[in-house]
Amino acid sequence: MEPRRRQLQADLAGVDPEALNAAVDRETRRRLDTLLTGLEHYRRNPYQRDVTDPPPVWTEGNSRLLDYGLPGAKGPVLLFVPSLVNRGYVLDLSARKSLVRWLAHTGGKGGFRPFLLDWGTPGTVERGFGLGDYVAGRLARAVDAVRDLGGQAPALVGYCMGGTLATAAAALRPETLSALVLLAAPWDFHADDPAAALRTAAVLPLVEPALTWLGELPVDMIQFLFAGLDPLLALRKFSRYAGLDPDSQDAQDFVALEDWLNDGVPLAAPVARECLGGWYGRNDPAEGTWRISGQAINPGAIRLPTLAIIPARDRIVPPGAARALIDAIPGGDRLEPRLGHIGMVVSAGAPQEVWAPLVDWLTAKLGQPRS
Repeated sequence: MEPRRRQLQADLAGVDPEALNAAVDRETRRRLDTLLTGLEHYRRNPYQRDVTDPPPVWTEGNSRLLDYGLPGAKGPVLLFVPSLVNRGYVLDLSARKSLVRWLAHTGGKGGFRPFLLDWGTPGTVERGFGLGDYVAGRLARAVDAVRDLGGQAPALVGYCMGGTLATAAAALRPETLSALVLLAAPWDFHADDPAAALRTAAVLPLVEPALTWLGELPVDMIQFLFAGLDPLLALRKFSRYAGLDPDSQDAQDFVALEDWLNDGVPLAAPVARECLGGWYGRNDPAEGTWRISGQAINPGAIRLPTLAIIPARDRIVPPGAARALIDAIPGGDRLEPRLGHIGMVVSAGAPQEVWAPLVDWLTAKLGQPRS
């Protein structure tokens, strides 16, 4: 910081203060105008999601199990577990950007039968759920439903927080699974920036009134926490969008992703307390003190074939937080693409850097489709 300060002082030496103030004012107005233009273009874009969810094959409470397998699919069965704080359809974002549909059509190299667990919005029952209710209850029963429907033990594929939950499920009931895949799954919340994690945990007393009154952490409060990770992100992305042709494919992809980001779900109050206080505050998973149904979740006991895909440019789950998990699983494999947290599943580079390597790994571990 000090070298930058000295360089700035040198650059400004001899500059007329009034001229500098006027230039800063013009640039500020220009950037604000570009941001507002981008926001208005986004608001007016008529794009609608161009894929339809398959009909649910199993439901419980507000959760649904979606089967993306093609008719007669005989390949390995996969169960995708998304985060509890974002809609699962980021894995089925659009006709062009759908990891689950792409896997279902990857015939010669796998012919997979992907299922997606859509957690849904917490209802009256789910507002009382803790992490144990989701892992040992709803997720365990979804795994059983997939086993019955697919005729084989599924590979559990967890994305973000869903990967942390999938790890717990694998530790509790490994006999029900064939493999474990972790996509940007956090474990050591203090690995990269413990001060930032503790700042996140410090929000808990501030949101406690909402948790008590509503029984959930509202979407707007969750969005506020995410915004704190990169306060200038909205400025950058909407300024870039302002320069796109609204009818271009890039613009449509932007709107599809932004619509998903704005389509959040609240978090059940007990889960919010466990995550903010237990994960970010005490770092329970990495400390070995996170327990589900009375059992400590120990990734070192997992013997399933395991792959961790850790995006190197992840700002939501810093790479060190995810590396700690695969470091703890004996014999685990890893891949670190030069992508971001969301880009690993929907960016232009995702098919080559993540999707195809995932197919190769799954095929090597689980085999080709049954004839």
